Amino acid sequence: MTPLTFTLRNEPEERLDLSGLTPDRLAGMTPAEIAKLRVGTSRRPVAAGDIFKITGTDASNIVFSGGSGRFDRVGTEMTAGRIRVAGDVGARAGRRMAGGLLKIEGKAGVQAGSSMKNGRIEIDGDAGEGVGGPMAGEIHGMSGGLVIVRGKAGDRAGERMRRGIIALLKGCGDHAGLGMIAGTIVATGRVGRYPGHLMKRGSLLFDLKPAELSPTFVDCGRVEIAFPALFDRYLMEEGILDRPLLGPRPFRFGGDNAVLGKGEIMFARG
Repeated sequence: MTPLTFTLRNEPEERLDLSGLTPDRLAGMTPAEIAKLRVGTSRRPVAAGDIFKITGTDASNIVFSGGSGRFDRVGTEMTAGRIRVAGDVGARAGRRMAGGLLKIEGKAGVQAGSSMKNGRIEIDGDAGEGVGGPMAGEIHGMSGGLVIVRGKAGDRAGERMRRGIIALLKGCGDHAGLGMIAGTIVATGRVGRYPGHLMKRGSLLFDLKPAELSPTFVDCGRVEIAFPALFDRYLMEEGILDRPLLGPRPFRFGGDNAVLGKGEIMFARG
């Protein structure tokens, strides 16, 4: 079977809610039925067939041929299958995702992977603020899965994260891991100010020392433990990095001692 393909006709004139176009929701539907689904967000919302030429039959393998910064909520709550976007997406891609693969071959807007539960998100370009974080009023952010951003991420990546892994391969803005409960954030390149601020548990793993650390972290010096080597091996086996991140004796800071203080920040070079 050929992938179910949505070919963008023209740049949309309004923001689109594409949360209904996932493998779970489209299983068993014909292209004609899919074309009638509403995706617009204005008073007179447009249907999928107004925006896309729809071809193919395999709803477990969805392709968006052409992207847009107005494509909001791509892959929201998907539990299985694969979505590939040949271009950019807007806000909250992969929100509350529970399985499958979401591949974005461009940039992503704010809160990609928001409150994600499981699955894998790969973003080839930059990502906006709040990767893996919660929406307003939610107690915690990401609780499982893997997010890879091959560009730079904005502020507050991994905010209130509970579990899972976020890998940021060209650095990130300020307050990575803000209020982090557990989980792991990996970053190569420049990391902004105050990563791990108010984190309770979890690990922040960098190749370079961040721009500035909160004063409530304790300098533990260089450490010789098994974890860095094991995690370096995992990152390379998953194809996330092609070289070790931490090396055999990284620097370690423990904290944040303003709260529970059982988290850690490790980096290879000062």
